[in-house]
Amino acid sequence: MDSPPLYLPLLLLTSLLTLWQGAGAQSLFTIDSVTLKLDPSGEVTSGTLMDLNCEVSVSHDQSQPLTHSFNFLRDDVLVYSKNTTEPAVLHQLTPARAANSGTYKCQVIVQDKSKGSSTHRLSVTGLQTPVLQVTSEILFEGDEVAATCSAPDESGSLLFHFYQDQEKIKQVRASGNSVDTRLELKHAGDTHLRCYFEITMLPAAGRSNNSNTVKVMVKELFITPVMNILPGKDVIEGDIVEIVCRVVNPPPNVAVFLTKDKRVLKTASVSLSHSFRVLAEDSGEYVCKADRGNVQKEAYESIKVKELFSKPVLVMKPREVFETERFTLNCYTDRYSHERINIGNVKYSLYRNQVLLTSGGNYSATAHPSLNGNYSCQAQAQGRGQTKNIFKNSTQIVLKAKVPVSVPLLSVVGGRLILGKPFQLQCQSDNGSLPITYTLLSPHRQAEFRVVRSPWDLALFNITSIHRSTDIHSFSCKAENNPSQPHMESSGEHLRRTATIIEPVSRPLLTMTPNMGDVAEGENLTLTCTVQRGTPPITYTWYHTKSALPLLSKTTNDMRSSHSVQGVSREHGGGYYCVTNNPSNDSQRSAMVTVGVKLAGWKKGLIAAFCILLTVSLIIIIILVKKCLLPFRRERTVELSVKPASTKTDETLRLTHGEVNEAANVTPGVMGRSVWSDHVSGSESDDQTSEETTEVPVPQYTEVHPQEVDLTRAPVKKGTDTVYSEVRNSNQGESESEQADGQGSVEYAQLNHNDHESEEPEHEPDQEPRPEPQPEPEQGSEQDGQL
Repeated sequence: MDSPPLYLPLLLLTSLLTLWQGAGAQSLFTIDSVTLKLDPSGEVTSGTLMDLNCEVSVSHDQSQPLTHSFNFLRDDVLVYSKNTTEPAVLHQLTPARAANSGTYKCQVIVQDKSKGSSTHRLSVTGLQTPVLQVTSEILFEGDEVAATCSAPDESGSLLFHFYQDQEKIKQVRASGNSVDTRLELKHAGDTHLRCYFEITMLPAAGRSNNSNTVKVMVKELFITPVMNILPGKDVIEGDIVEIVCRVVNPPPNVAVFLTKDKRVLKTASVSLSHSFRVLAEDSGEYVCKADRGNVQKEAYESIKVKELFSKPVLVMKPREVFETERFTLNCYTDRYSHERINIGNVKYSLYRNQVLLTSGGNYSATAHPSLNGNYSCQAQAQGRGQTKNIFKNSTQIVLKAKVPVSVPLLSVVGGRLILGKPFQLQCQSDNGSLPITYTLLSPHRQAEFRVVRSPWDLALFNITSIHRSTDIHSFSCKAENNPSQPHMESSGEHLRRTATIIEPVSRPLLTMTPNMGDVAEGENLTLTCTVQRGTPPITYTWYHTKSALPLLSKTTNDMRSSHSVQGVSREHGGGYYCVTNNPSNDSQRSAMVTVGVKLAGWKKGLIAAFCILLTVSLIIIIILVKKCLLPFRRERTVELSVKPASTKTDETLRLTHGEVNEAANVTPGVMGRSVWSDHVSGSESDDQTSEETTEVPVPQYTEVHPQEVDLTRAPVKKGTDTVYSEVRNSNQGESESEQADGQGSVEYAQLNHNDHESEEPEHEPDQEPRPEPQPEPEQGSEQDGQL
């Protein structure tokens, strides 16, 4: 959201003032129009006189004029304001400058009403040419000159630029139309200065023209130093060297410095002298520097210092020493200056931790922790004069006697291993300086090496597996950190004492008691789970195939465990198995045992008794039924033995071929009525035949030959055809024996199909012609229908 225009607070203040003035006399009025005119208008050049005339037209009901508040705005910023009763106000720009460019508007306020004019754009082209002034036109190299650059007729914030010849040397921002600054002139000789400016808030106005050019003479500063080295640039350690640094005909305020390797050795005004006894490390380049203001001049010279004797060298043998081993220290120099001393003039001293250990260049001792420390050697020339105070120290040697490696210990990582599974062995010595080389030995494996170089390294060896507990005894390891001493080898005692060996359980065997496979209801069932191998404790878990949940889980140190089921019932039947586990977490499952549950003995007796009782009851019922049916069976025997003739009508003889065949194929006892005869006593036969017809002897074998109806021919009407029931005797011998017993039996009745349509039944040769019985229509018809 845009911020409110800056002129609004001023407008509000002016309105309040107007309201206060007219508070005593309120009137009716309206602002008709507000007009702003620019003369000249549009685009003008810098320096043009501009008139801005604002007129207002107000209609009111009073004879007294109203007070008008005229406000001139440029780019919505108040630039001029006036309160008057006049209907017009003139605002002049004398003259117009580029900073006056912008969009102008006149806002008139009368009491509590306000009205603005239309906007007008004013562009002022061109900038005033600035003026440059300096305080001095003659100065020395490196001096600063005071300069002023101004544009008196310009307004706003200006940015000034200063040039020395064609090189820009400074830029200054000013809030007004003038700036004062100091300029450093870098080059000697005649130089020309100039300036120009830009309007900060109006970059479109461009830059002004260059100011007037000011000529300044810059004199060269002759302060180049001179450096002398006495007695010369090539010297020997111990010589006294003097270095002189000075400036010839110096100007005021000149300082000189003597430096080496950016280190200030000495400083003075105009000139200095520095004397010192040189050492080999004093060789190098020396700088004499003269300084005045911002100007510096330098001179360079080098000194070469020859060693009186070389820096001593301290050597320890052997370079690495173990405790209880002998070591020697030897200090010597390999070069010296024959002009000043001989080799015998150099004396040596040995120090340990900056404490004198011995006077001389040699030292020997047995390594011990108490002798550990920093060893150094100091050499001193014992000549005359300047050479007797020359000392040189060797580089320090740190002696820390190494600790021989101790007997390593071989252990199982984690403390336990499982037979048949991978594991790790660690070989470690409690004491011994690094690096230590560990070697794992086994008669059935190739030797493996591990080098431990830091305290965080471990000598770990990956073992595929072992399958017997005794195999762990075959591993051993050795450690060494000193090739000149024999290695240390572990014993198997620590491994045997610390390692926990876990043997996985073998596959369990599940047995049941009783072991016949079937258990009677109510008996107790015992399931025994047995393992041959396995490290205790062993967890035994029994399962029944009818449930996914375990029946029971036991943890014991025994190689077998049992689960008992009290009072077996039908739901206890089915498959059982057991699962074993031990700390190896390798579960094993047994084979399934199927348990069948049979009835209890008392239930079997109850069922047997019930069956016997049922059988007896059935027999009694059958006997009773036979006795009840005996009279009816005797009556049926007589009816089947002798069948009277009956007159068959055409309707009776209309038998289909299917009905005949169906009747022929039906065996006795299958049809609605059975054709059978029973043994009948002689009196009963007499009684029956006397009621029906003449007496006919009853044979034991009866064969009935029904006449087959030809379906292809029309039935032959026989008004009074006589139908005989032919009784056929069986073998004569069997008939005589049965008749001798006084009983006749019918063993088999067969319906015989006759392929001839009109063939009459033939009599057997042994059978006599049967007398034709008297017709009994009702009874004969009933019996014919039954057949």
